Amino acid sequence: MGKTIVITGANRGIGLAMVQQWCTSGDTVFAACRQPSQALLDSGAKVIDGVDVGTPDGVMNLKSALGNTPVDVLYNNAGIMCSETVDAMDFEQIREQFETNTLGPLRVTMALLENLHEGSKVGLMTSRMGSIADNTSGAKYGYRISKAGLNAAGKSLAVDLHGRGIAVAILHPGWVQTDMTGQSGNLTVDEAASNLIARMDALTLENSGTFWHSDGSALPW
Repeated sequence: MGKTIVITGANRGIGLAMVQQWCTSGDTVFAACRQPSQALLDSGAKVIDGVDVGTPDGVMNLKSALGNTPVDVLYNNAGIMCSETVDAMDFEQIREQFETNTLGPLRVTMALLENLHEGSKVGLMTSRMGSIADNTSGAKYGYRISKAGLNAAGKSLAVDLHGRGIAVAILHPGWVQTDMTGQSGNLTVDEAASNLIARMDALTLENSGTFWHSDGSALPW
């Protein structure tokens, strides 16, 4: 029997590839985005537009569209990346990334908490750039701060939702050929999506709260 899946940031890149693969598997996919691409509209997913996870109203648009629909898998994929350095700092830009990348997934998860049930799974698309131990190159202040914050939120969610039977995965997709990386990665979006779906399939209450690379290796905090 197919699963009911909700994924944010679904209009392009890895999110779109995950939607397409889940739809091909026979799952019911609710694909949330601000504005849908033609590829998303053609995917077979149930598209919910007007969803900006960086704002409370945008998240409520998703909740209103779903109503009381039970959700088996919630994948928080939406995110943005800007670039700040010591010589070119932009605090408003950092704040925007924090709203979208850190508070956004937390807003979505809280808004859909009643849709989740025992056995549900929550995925958080983070980045190894949020790892403090792995930071050897500096810069990218807003992205690093926002993803480190998401990692902390994901760990707390894993602890707090364990008693409800809900598992949480904190996932780095790898270096992927997307607009965000300037198409410079060593993984295609289809390869990354396949790896991430495999991690969600393997997610249990026993490994909930782990910071994973999409290849299955654990990452340092």
